[in-house]
Amino acid sequence: MNCVVEISDVWKRFPMRRDRPGFKEFIVNLPKFAKRNSNSYFWALKGVSFKVEKGECLGIIGENGAGKSTLLSLILGNVFPTRGRVSVSEKITPLLELGAGFHPDLTGRENVLINGVLLGLTKNEVMEKIGDIIAFSEISDFINLPVRTYSSGMYLRLAFSVAIHMDPKLLLIDEILAVGDETFQKKSREALLRLIKGGMTTILVSHNLSAIKEICTRAIWLDEGFIKAEGEPEEVVEKYKGHIE
Repeated sequence: MNCVVEISDVWKRFPMRRDRPGFKEFIVNLPKFAKRNSNSYFWALKGVSFKVEKGECLGIIGENGAGKSTLLSLILGNVFPTRGRVSVSEKITPLLELGAGFHPDLTGRENVLINGVLLGLTKNEVMEKIGDIIAFSEISDFINLPVRTYSSGMYLRLAFSVAIHMDPKLLLIDEILAVGDETFQKKSREALLRLIKGGMTTILVSHNLSAIKEICTRAIWLDEGFIKAEGEPEEVVEKYKGHIE
């Protein structure tokens, strides 16, 4: 098997967030504010190491604040580790903030083309797929209107359709998506599961423990920035449940 993602002894810290003091508070507490220094930070990840092999579906679980979102951001390259190394060898298709790159004044068709190119395809490759993308989204009557005129459901359906038709090599998913109405949700979930079960390399962050056990080939439990357990999804989920119950 080929390694697609390698996380090597990764540590990530962020500055502690504080509300900016008012002028009076600042003057009264000046000595305290003057003492603030570079120690005012927290570690979101602490020595995390793992690999994801080609064709694997890795599930990541943990409570809010465990470091899951930070880990996804590092893999995406949105942030960089404070220490350690993140290596990704495949093109990433993120199913995180659907439609984040859509321009409201451009038509649905124009946004499909631009997003396809941003996700790594050529213009000709996107044009070959655009019929399937529009058909899957079920918004063909509106495809030539500006996306600012779309309902939120139409917007998400088109964005999801773009993402799954871009020949993804590595899927990053933050929760199993609930896109559109009940019928479309069922269709989108089935399309996603076909990709995953078909051997698509996938990293799935979810609070849905049943989905982790059903879909994933391996799981990691993150807790306060540390990996607490790693292995068979059923075993990792049971350890996690024992911790939170």
